[in-house]
Amino acid sequence: MWSSLLGLDLNAGMPRQMALRQAVVAAINAGRLAPGQRLPASRSLARELGLARNTVVAAYEALVERGVLAVEPRQGVFVASLGGMAPPPATPPAGLDWDARLARRPNRQRNIIKPTDWQRYPFPFVYGQVDPELFPLATWRALSRDALGRAAVNHWAADHATADDPQLIDAICRHVLPRRGVHPRPGEVLVTLGTQHGLFLLASLLARPGGLVGIEDPGYPDARNIAELHGATIRPLTLDEHGVRLDAQMQGVGLAIVTPGHHCPTMITMPLSRREALLDWAGREDALLVEDDYETEAGPSIALPPLMALDRGGRVILLGSFSKILAPGLRLGFMVGPAPLIAEARALRRLMHRSVPLNNQRTAALFLAEGHYQALLRKLSEALRNRWDVAAREVARHLPGFQRSPSTGGSSLWLCCPADIDGPALFAAARTRGVLVEPGEAFFATPGAGRQHFRLGLSSIPATRIAAGIAALAAAAAEVAGRPGPID
Repeated sequence: MWSSLLGLDLNAGMPRQMALRQAVVAAINAGRLAPGQRLPASRSLARELGLARNTVVAAYEALVERGVLAVEPRQGVFVASLGGMAPPPATPPAGLDWDARLARRPNRQRNIIKPTDWQRYPFPFVYGQVDPELFPLATWRALSRDALGRAAVNHWAADHATADDPQLIDAICRHVLPRRGVHPRPGEVLVTLGTQHGLFLLASLLARPGGLVGIEDPGYPDARNIAELHGATIRPLTLDEHGVRLDAQMQGVGLAIVTPGHHCPTMITMPLSRREALLDWAGREDALLVEDDYETEAGPSIALPPLMALDRGGRVILLGSFSKILAPGLRLGFMVGPAPLIAEARALRRLMHRSVPLNNQRTAALFLAEGHYQALLRKLSEALRNRWDVAAREVARHLPGFQRSPSTGGSSLWLCCPADIDGPALFAAARTRGVLVEPGEAFFATPGAGRQHFRLGLSSIPATRIAAGIAALAAAAAEVAGRPGPID
C-alpha cells in the first residue's frame, strides 16, 4: 500500500533518502496523504520499500524538522496539519477555447527537437550538450561555495532590478572579448540568458512589423521564429562556400542576423574578405547586423576577427554565449552594442524577468577571473579538434556518397544524404541502432527543403565511440537504400 501511495522512484538519479523525502512531500501535496494520517514505523516502511532503515529514519527526522511531519510521543509519526490546504477538485475545471483567445501560437513554429533521453544512446551525435568528462565540476563546485560567502551573498541575494554583477561584466570585458579584438566599456555589455534571449531582446527593439529581416537559409531556426513572432517579414539569405551571398537578395534588408565565425548549421567560416564586404554593404544600405558569435571561442575561427572588431560605423551588435563552453543549463550569455541600445535592452529585460540570476553570474565571474575559462577553452579545443578529425575521416571512409559542408572544425559536421536515401527514414533506422543525429529540416525556411540534411554533433560523444557510431550510421544507410555494404 505505501509503495503505491508514495510512488517512490529509486531510479530517479538522486540519493535514496532525498527520493523518499520528495515522495512523501509529493504525496501530501497531491492529497494521497492527509493531515493527521499516521505513517508506518521506520522498520516496516523500510522493509516494504526495499530501503535501509537508517534511510527512512533520516528522512523522517528531516521532514519533522521542516514541519512536514510531526511526532506524537508513544504514538508515532503523522502528517502535520499545514492548514489552509484545499483538497483536489473532484472534477477538472471546464476548458476554454484557447484557439480563439491566443494572439500568437509559437508552439506551432518549427524548431530543433532533441530527445530528452539522449544520454542512454550509445552514439549520441547530438549538438549543444556538454560532455561531463570535460567540464571542471570540482572547480565549479568550489567557486560556487566562494559565491556563497557573506559578501557575495549580500550582493546577489538583493534585488538589483536591472544591474548585472559588476565582477562578471569586468571579467567579460577583460578576459573574453579582448581575445576577439573587441574592447567595450561596461555600459556597452548586457548579461543575457544566452544568445536566444539576446535575439529576443533585439527583435523586440529593432524588428518592426513588416520590416525586412535577413535570416540565413539554412540558419538557426529560432532566429527566424523570433523575428516572425515580432511581425517582421523574413528574407531567407542563401549561402555559398564563404557564407551569406551579397547579391540581389540583400536588397531592402534593414536588419540581418548572421553567424560568420561558424555558420549555423554548416559550420562554414566566413573569410575576412566577405566580412569586410558585408560591413561595406551595411554601411551603404544603412542596415544593422546582429552577429551571433557562434562557436568561435573553442574553434579555429578564433584567428579571424568578428564583425564587431572590424566595424567602424557602430552597426554591429554582438551576441555571445557561455553555453557551449560551460553548460547550456547555466543560461549565461552577453550582448555587446552601443550604449543607448544596451540601455534599452536592459530596461526591456527588467520588464521580462529583471536580471539574470546573480548567483550564477558571480560564480561565472570567479571562473573567468581566476583563469579557469582559458584553461577550459584549451581543453575543449583539443578535444573537439580530435573528435572533428576522427569524424571527418570516418565519414569519408563509411559515407562516401554523403556530401559534407566545407567546414574545417567545430563541434559538428553538416551532411546531406545521397538522392536515393530518404533522410527521415535514415534517421529512424539509425536510432534503432543506437545512433542519434539531428535532422536538418528545421534549419531551412521552406518546410521540407532540408529533408536530406542532418547534423552530427560531436560535443557529447567520446572520440573513442565516433568511429563505431558512424559505422552504425552507414549500416542504417545501407539498410534504407536496400543494399548491403557502404554507400557508394
